[in-house]
Amino acid sequence: MLNIELFTEGEAEFPFHGIRGDDITAVAEKAARFMELDNAVITFIISDNNYIRAINRDYRRKDSPTDVISFAYREDPFPGVEDVPEELGDIYISIERAQEQALEYGVDLIDELKRLIVHGILHLVGYDHETSQEDEAVMRAKEEEILNTL
Repeated sequence: MLNIELFTEGEAEFPFHGIRGDDITAVAEKAARFMELDNAVITFIISDNNYIRAINRDYRRKDSPTDVISFAYREDPFPGVEDVPEELGDIYISIERAQEQALEYGVDLIDELKRLIVHGILHLVGYDHETSQEDEAVMRAKEEEILNTL
């Protein structure tokens, strides 16, 4: 059974510019099912820029807001989800930063959130774009493949 949990932190609230919490969970569920994560728990924490800035500073030593940060609960890449739901991890998304980037990239907020949701889930299952250019290309290709199904 797939379970998408959703929480808010900081000043983040739904609806936000027409986006509801159900929109986030629906996209996450579709992406996770495409990735065959049918028996997993994924937690999304939607925050504001100040909240994610503190996380970015404390865990990544970068004192600025970012769009998405993932914390995987396991170290082995590409978990195989069996009979017991596996808690894959937490994905923090700054909805404020997502809105800023949507305006910057000329896309709808929901489309930018889709990208961040997929990006976060890919990190939870072992993809990492920061290790090499080759790994970045592999992750970007997988990201595009999933986004095209949404």
